[in-house]
Amino acid sequence: MDFAELEAVEGLRWPWHSWPPSPSAAASLVVPTSVLCTPLHPAAPDLLPLLPYAPLRCASPGCGAALNPFSRVHHASARWACPFCGASANPFPRRLAPDALPAELFPTHSSVEYVLPPDPAEAGASSGPGPPAVVLVVDAATAGPELAALKAEVLRVVQGLPEGVRVALISFAASVWVHDLGFEGCTRVVVINGEREIESEKIQEFLGVHHARYNKLAMPMSSKVQRFLLPVSECEFNITSAIEDLRSMSACPRGHRPLRASGAAISTAVALLEGCCSPNAGGRIMVFTSGPTTVGPGLVVETDLGKAIRSHRDIFNGNAPLTDKAREFYKKVANRLTAHALVLDLFACSLDQVGSAELRYPIEVSGGLMVHSESFESEQFKSCLRHVFKREGVDYLNMNFNATIEIVTSREVKICGALGPCISLRRKNSSVSDKEIGEGGTNYWKMSTVDSKTCIVFIFRVDCRHNTEPPTVFFIQFMTRYRHGDGSYRLRVTTVARRWVGPRSPEITDGFDQEAAAAVMARLAVHRAETYHVRDVIRWLDKMLIRFTAKFGNYVPEDPSTFRLSTNFSLYPQFMYYLRRSQFIDVFNSSPDETAFFRLMLNREGVVGSLIMIQPTLFQYSFDGPPIPVLLDVSSISPDVILLFDSYFYIVIHYGSKIAQWRKLGYHKDPNHENLRKLLEAPEVDAEALLVDRFPVPKLIKCDQHGSQARFLLARLNPSVTQKTQLSDGSEVIFTDDVSLQVFIEHLQELAVQG
Repeated sequence: MDFAELEAVEGLRWPWHSWPPSPSAAASLVVPTSVLCTPLHPAAPDLLPLLPYAPLRCASPGCGAALNPFSRVHHASARWACPFCGASANPFPRRLAPDALPAELFPTHSSVEYVLPPDPAEAGASSGPGPPAVVLVVDAATAGPELAALKAEVLRVVQGLPEGVRVALISFAASVWVHDLGFEGCTRVVVINGEREIESEKIQEFLGVHHARYNKLAMPMSSKVQRFLLPVSECEFNITSAIEDLRSMSACPRGHRPLRASGAAISTAVALLEGCCSPNAGGRIMVFTSGPTTVGPGLVVETDLGKAIRSHRDIFNGNAPLTDKAREFYKKVANRLTAHALVLDLFACSLDQVGSAELRYPIEVSGGLMVHSESFESEQFKSCLRHVFKREGVDYLNMNFNATIEIVTSREVKICGALGPCISLRRKNSSVSDKEIGEGGTNYWKMSTVDSKTCIVFIFRVDCRHNTEPPTVFFIQFMTRYRHGDGSYRLRVTTVARRWVGPRSPEITDGFDQEAAAAVMARLAVHRAETYHVRDVIRWLDKMLIRFTAKFGNYVPEDPSTFRLSTNFSLYPQFMYYLRRSQFIDVFNSSPDETAFFRLMLNREGVVGSLIMIQPTLFQYSFDGPPIPVLLDVSSISPDVILLFDSYFYIVIHYGSKIAQWRKLGYHKDPNHENLRKLLEAPEVDAEALLVDRFPVPKLIKCDQHGSQARFLLARLNPSVTQKTQLSDGSEVIFTDDVSLQVFIEHLQELAVQG
């Protein structure tokens, strides 16, 4: 079974493609019965028809499933039967003859997309809720040269926006300045106290937009709303002037940090959009900062440089009271964001922490972006910002807003929850399990934004009745409603079926997708790491792996030498080995901000991206032939080869000592050494190809063997050769106390065969 080809059709990856019908048998699988869903997976037009009408929905209370290829249609009575609840009295249009079936009934169309008609209750006229808004929140406490680079990039963004997009500008330092873009004659700003947590209604009153609610005709009730949030075509000169006039306010007493009211600025931006926008218009709040919040709500560190910003140890030991308060504040911000389909993005450019760990929750649940870079002058920051607004020939922003995802299941399948960039709407029906995992207690989730790469893990529980024989198949339907970048509302419906099989059926093992299983377990581990100590999470991973290998391995009890795993299980233990050593679990030598960034990215990536994060790829370039994949092992380092290492977040080109010496001597510039020039160029070309479509844009690192930058590679390699092993001449050594993959597997086999 080619799982990648199936994903290209369905947009789904299943750790288990066949499920046992009993709860105990399902629990014994160790890896939970779950689905990795990419709601808007890109598909070929012939596989994903675009239908200009609303779907037919099952009328049975508590069901609501859409018409799909598994529905049975009785044309004589103009009725169709729902495969989920069994209701057979749903009306079917008589005008559709048996030889003119709608596209959603074709077996090849497991996914269809509907262009929904305007909803008068929401927007009231064909005008719709209007174009999205972009609020630029700029940290004026940034140092002068950095602020100049930031202003240049923000101006580039404004100049490239479609004319209808509405923009606003907020700057902040100790106070928050909301720039009046509609005021003629001179610059005008409204100054808001950055030290206090001010209610949204009060902020709107200060700005004069507290009466700016949209009526049934989708028209603003107050002209004052046009002061701070305007279409680019109406305020391009004013916003350009306001950005150019921003001055650095980073000056502070010696030994102190600059005053930054980041939390108050974010709250003000949310209040502005709450007062100025239709509830369904959508918008992005883009925060550009170079340091931590030192004043007001969301405070993460005091201004005194003698008091260090919190570390992982402080958080674990309960010595970070500011962190707890900041997280409570940002949880309230997150609820406001999702209620109004708003997205929070953070562009943090600093050598130190800026408080991303506290900001992670509102960014993640709103589907926002988090970018970490060292400087606003770096190519990494510039590439990331330009990537966000890349339009590819269309005259609207390539962004989707105000998305919801609803799941309908067969009676025997219960929904436990979701792990990913979404928030539970707490809407329960008979398909919702009492056991909650992640965002649970619902079959309906909200996402402020969603794109073609957004991936969510849904966890299910088997709940077949003991006194009845379960059917041979079960069904799951995913319905994703969202506002497309062109302003229309669309509904993507994906309906799939899988088989119930006996607990010992070979179909269970044959349908195991070890890559999807590793991605699911990684998200579960990250979810546990939010409430448990790292050591406890690693013990849990080890316990789950021992149970898994004991169940699916072939061995003679008490004899480790006989242990074997079949091909479709063989890579799973090494995925878990690299996961437990990864930056998602092992926070040693990582700051809370870095850990928050890594975990946020893992929670939104699909299977391929997640696997690269967990177990990076390593390719070898040599004179012997084309590049080849090699083991992620220290033994792969050699003086006469070049290695290309991809860990998703950074890409390393590692030159062996001989290659590095030849390069320094300039041999590649000599026409007689054409092969060396081509060898040096090959990994650079491949590295550039990896940078093109990935977001955030990875950091490219070039290093030589034994150089300081080589640590980025050595830290992720399997330490098969350490200071404790017998060394051979010229071999690379990793100084560590970690066990190697080989030792890990040996211990695993010993424990698995004990039963």
